[in-house]
Amino acid sequence: MSEPLVVGRIGRPHGIRGEVTVDVRTDEPESRFVPGTAIATDPVTAGPLTIERKRWHSGRLLVRFAGIDDRDAAEELRGTWLVVDPGDIPPSADPDDFHDQELLGLAVVTTDGAEVGRVADVLHHGQDLLVVRGAGGEKLVPFVAALVPEVDVPGGRLVIDPPPGLLDES
Repeated sequence: MSEPLVVGRIGRPHGIRGEVTVDVRTDEPESRFVPGTAIATDPVTAGPLTIERKRWHSGRLLVRFAGIDDRDAAEELRGTWLVVDPGDIPPSADPDDFHDQELLGLAVVTTDGAEVGRVADVLHHGQDLLVVRGAGGEKLVPFVAALVPEVDVPGGRLVIDPPPGLLDES
Protein backbone atom coordinates (compact mmCIF):
# COMPACT_ATOMS: atom_id res chain seq x y z
CA MET A 1 0.00 0.00 0.00
CA SER A 2 1.31 3.45 -0.91
CA GLU A 3 1.77 6.27 1.57
CA PRO A 4 -0.96 8.93 1.43
CA LEU A 5 -0.12 12.15 -0.40
CA VAL A 6 -0.21 15.40 1.55
CA VAL A 7 -2.42 18.10 0.01
CA GLY A 8 -2.37 20.55 2.92
CA ARG A 9 -1.66 21.23 6.55
CA ILE A 10 -4.06 22.94 8.91
CA GLY A 11 -2.66 26.12 10.42
CA ARG A 12 -3.99 28.59 12.95
CA PRO A 13 -7.66 29.39 13.48
CA HIS A 14 -9.06 32.42 11.67
CA GLY A 15 -11.76 34.26 13.55
CA ILE A 16 -14.11 32.76 16.11
CA ARG A 17 -16.43 30.62 13.95
CA GLY A 18 -14.19 27.62 13.29
CA GLU A 19 -12.33 28.64 10.14
CA VAL A 20 -8.69 27.57 9.82
CA THR A 21 -5.86 28.56 7.54
CA VAL A 22 -4.59 25.78 5.30
CA ASP A 23 -1.01 25.61 4.06
CA VAL A 24 -1.73 24.27 0.57
CA ARG A 25 0.59 21.45 -0.60
CA THR A 26 -1.09 20.69 -3.92
CA ASP A 27 -1.02 22.41 -7.26
CA GLU A 28 -4.78 21.82 -7.61
CA PRO A 29 -6.37 23.49 -4.57
CA GLU A 30 -9.56 24.36 -6.47
CA SER A 31 -10.28 20.68 -7.14
CA ARG A 32 -8.98 19.31 -3.80
CA PHE A 33 -10.79 21.68 -1.43
CA VAL A 34 -14.36 21.55 -2.75
CA PRO A 35 -17.26 21.99 -0.29
CA GLY A 36 -18.77 18.60 0.51
CA THR A 37 -15.47 16.76 0.01
CA ALA A 38 -14.26 14.53 2.85
CA ILE A 39 -10.49 14.61 3.33
CA ALA A 40 -8.50 12.03 5.28
CA THR A 41 -6.11 13.25 7.98
CA ASP A 42 -2.83 12.41 9.61
CA PRO A 43 -3.29 11.64 12.43
CA VAL A 44 -6.28 9.58 11.38
CA THR A 45 -8.02 10.31 14.68
CA ALA A 46 -8.60 13.92 13.57
CA GLY A 47 -10.70 13.01 10.56
CA PRO A 48 -11.91 12.51 8.04
CA LEU A 49 -12.90 16.16 7.78
CA THR A 50 -15.65 17.36 5.45
CA ILE A 51 -15.19 20.75 3.85
CA GLU A 52 -18.18 22.95 4.58
CA ARG A 53 -16.86 26.17 3.07
CA LYS A 54 -13.64 27.56 1.62
CA ARG A 55 -12.43 30.98 0.56
CA TRP A 56 -9.22 32.81 -0.22
CA HIS A 57 -8.22 35.71 2.04
CA SER A 58 -5.00 37.69 1.55
CA GLY A 59 -3.46 34.85 -0.43
CA ARG A 60 -4.29 32.20 2.21
CA LEU A 61 -6.84 29.43 1.92
CA LEU A 62 -9.41 29.53 4.71
CA VAL A 63 -11.51 26.42 5.28
CA ARG A 64 -14.39 25.65 7.59
CA PHE A 65 -14.94 21.96 8.27
CA ALA A 66 -18.32 20.47 9.21
CA GLY A 67 -18.71 20.21 12.98
CA ILE A 68 -15.87 22.64 13.71
CA ASP A 69 -17.91 25.59 14.92
CA ASP A 70 -15.63 27.66 17.15
CA ARG A 71 -12.06 28.81 17.63
CA ASP A 72 -11.28 26.18 20.30
CA ALA A 73 -12.32 23.29 18.04
CA ALA A 74 -10.35 24.84 15.17
CA GLU A 75 -7.26 25.19 17.39
CA GLU A 76 -7.37 21.44 18.15
CA LEU A 77 -6.87 20.75 14.41
CA ARG A 78 -3.72 22.88 14.14
CA GLY A 79 -0.85 20.90 12.62
CA THR A 80 -3.10 18.18 11.17
CA TRP A 81 -2.05 16.98 7.72
CA LEU A 82 -4.71 16.68 5.03
CA VAL A 83 -4.02 13.63 2.84
CA VAL A 84 -5.40 11.75 -0.15
CA ASP A 85 -4.89 8.24 -1.44
CA PRO A 86 -2.33 8.21 -4.31
CA GLY A 87 -4.73 6.03 -6.31
CA ASP A 88 -7.20 8.94 -6.38
CA ILE A 89 -4.74 11.14 -8.28
CA PRO A 90 -4.58 10.69 -12.02
CA PRO A 91 -1.05 10.31 -13.40
CA SER A 92 0.46 13.49 -14.77
CA ALA A 93 1.14 13.81 -18.47
CA ASP A 94 4.26 15.82 -17.58
CA PRO A 95 7.30 13.49 -17.33
CA ASP A 96 9.01 16.03 -15.05
CA ASP A 97 6.20 16.07 -12.47
CA PHE A 98 6.88 14.06 -9.30
CA HIS A 99 5.17 13.62 -5.96
CA ASP A 100 7.43 13.99 -2.92
CA GLN A 101 6.81 10.37 -1.93
CA GLU A 102 8.18 9.17 -5.28
CA LEU A 103 11.49 10.92 -4.60
CA LEU A 104 11.99 9.88 -0.97
CA GLY A 105 14.59 7.13 -0.67
CA LEU A 106 16.00 7.46 -4.19
CA ALA A 107 19.76 6.95 -4.40
CA VAL A 108 21.55 10.15 -5.44
CA VAL A 109 24.62 9.97 -7.68
CA THR A 110 26.56 12.59 -9.60
CA THR A 111 26.82 12.60 -13.40
CA ASP A 112 30.26 10.97 -13.06
CA GLY A 113 28.80 8.15 -10.93
CA ALA A 114 29.92 9.22 -7.43
CA GLU A 115 27.47 8.20 -4.71
CA VAL A 116 26.13 11.15 -2.71
CA GLY A 117 23.40 9.61 -0.54
CA ARG A 118 19.63 9.25 -0.56
CA VAL A 119 16.76 11.71 -0.78
CA ALA A 120 15.57 12.10 2.82
CA ASP A 121 13.05 14.91 2.35
CA VAL A 122 11.70 17.46 -0.10
CA LEU A 123 11.32 21.05 1.10
CA HIS A 124 9.10 23.63 -0.56
CA HIS A 125 10.50 27.07 0.29
CA GLY A 126 10.01 29.25 -2.76
CA GLN A 127 12.11 26.70 -4.62
CA ASP A 128 11.91 22.94 -4.19
CA LEU A 129 14.93 21.55 -2.38
CA LEU A 130 15.99 17.93 -2.08
CA VAL A 131 17.44 17.00 1.31
CA VAL A 132 20.14 14.44 0.53
CA ARG A 133 21.71 12.48 3.38
CA GLY A 134 24.87 10.49 2.93
CA ALA A 135 28.37 9.88 4.26
CA GLY A 136 29.22 13.56 3.69
CA GLY A 137 26.30 14.70 5.88
CA GLU A 138 23.14 16.46 4.79
CA LYS A 139 23.10 18.53 1.59
CA LEU A 140 20.36 20.70 0.09
CA VAL A 141 20.09 20.36 -3.68
CA PRO A 142 17.79 22.70 -5.63
CA PHE A 143 15.36 20.51 -7.56
CA VAL A 144 15.80 22.14 -10.98
CA ALA A 145 16.55 20.50 -14.34
CA ALA A 146 19.99 22.14 -14.61
CA LEU A 147 21.14 20.42 -11.39
CA VAL A 148 18.97 17.29 -11.55
CA PRO A 149 19.10 16.13 -15.17
CA GLU A 150 17.74 12.63 -14.52
CA VAL A 151 15.12 11.18 -12.20
CA ASP A 152 14.61 7.44 -12.58
CA VAL A 153 11.88 6.51 -10.11
CA PRO A 154 11.50 2.89 -11.35
CA GLY A 155 15.30 2.48 -11.24
CA GLY A 156 15.47 4.01 -7.75
CA ARG A 157 17.99 6.75 -8.53
CA LEU A 158 18.37 10.42 -9.17
CA VAL A 159 21.35 11.95 -10.99
CA ILE A 160 22.67 15.38 -10.04
CA ASP A 161 25.14 17.66 -11.80
CA PRO A 162 26.33 19.75 -8.84
CA PRO A 163 28.10 23.07 -9.39
CA PRO A 164 31.45 23.53 -7.59
CA GLY A 165 30.96 23.82 -3.84
CA LEU A 166 27.44 22.37 -3.61
CA LEU A 167 28.60 19.11 -2.07
CA ASP A 168 31.55 20.50 -0.09
CA GLU A 169 31.70 19.93 3.65
CA SER A 170 30.39 22.93 5.58
